[in-house]
Amino acid sequence: MTAAVPPQHSEQEAREERLVQQVQASFDNAPDPRLKELLQALTRHLHAFIREVRLTEQEWETAIAFLRRCGDITTDTRQEFILLSDVLGLSMQTIGVNHPAEGDATEATVFGPFFVEDSPEVPLGGDIAQGASGEPCWVTGTVRGTDGLPIPGARLEVWEADDDGFYDVQYDDGRTAGRAHLFSDDDGRYRFWGVTPTPYPIPHDGPVGELLEAVGRSPMRAAHLHFMVTAPGYRRLVTHIFVEGDELLGSDAVFGVKDSLVQRFVRHPAGSPTPDGRQVGGPWSEVTFDIVLPPEGAGATA
Repeated sequence: MTAAVPPQHSEQEAREERLVQQVQASFDNAPDPRLKELLQALTRHLHAFIREVRLTEQEWETAIAFLRRCGDITTDTRQEFILLSDVLGLSMQTIGVNHPAEGDATEATVFGPFFVEDSPEVPLGGDIAQGASGEPCWVTGTVRGTDGLPIPGARLEVWEADDDGFYDVQYDDGRTAGRAHLFSDDDGRYRFWGVTPTPYPIPHDGPVGELLEAVGRSPMRAAHLHFMVTAPGYRRLVTHIFVEGDELLGSDAVFGVKDSLVQRFVRHPAGSPTPDGRQVGGPWSEVTFDIVLPPEGAGATA
């Protein structure tokens, strides 16, 4: 399709600019100042995009149909709009704006579309895999504040895909596996068994997958393990850890990799003794991930 011819004279430019101003002015009486700011800025940038690329009516219709199909495929366990935000880098940009560097605080990354509330609790040293397939992995670390003090009782939500690249909610049998929560001990320490992360594709059987295919982009995510860490008086942290040496670190489909989150997973052969005496029938791995939380309100941008 051919884009519209750019304006060649000031009258066309003036018409376009008048419309932008009219739409912006329509929000002038919004009682919420922040809502007014957001909608007027959105108007400026959306209109600027249309004018820059000289968007055709057919392209506009295609975009509307694409968004409609994103809504059609979205369910309680699949959020296609989050997926779209992720692959456009919008999720990571929003995270970066809202979580500026704060001392040595652990960096945040994308939430992802597969978090589920009310995960089961496991004790320290428990197994979050709960039957999820994969190589066993022993995960340990400490949770502390930017002041260096340990944070006892921090809640750690942990979730991950199985060895086949699927989260439990992607199965239709109602299983709960590869997700749980636990609490740090009096010294801020935590430990649990999971499975060694492996790469997997984001859901690409819908509109977002079609978009990636159309532009020649891979749907693959670098291997990772999700964390959400909360504690009273501290800023919530949503992050992952990634596997050192994974060839996908430089091409993660949702731009979620940060160097500080790449961790060394140490592999152990079958028969090697485990830290807690667990009997593992095959090879296993272990990783240490120390978490640093800034105080609540640190780095706030609004």
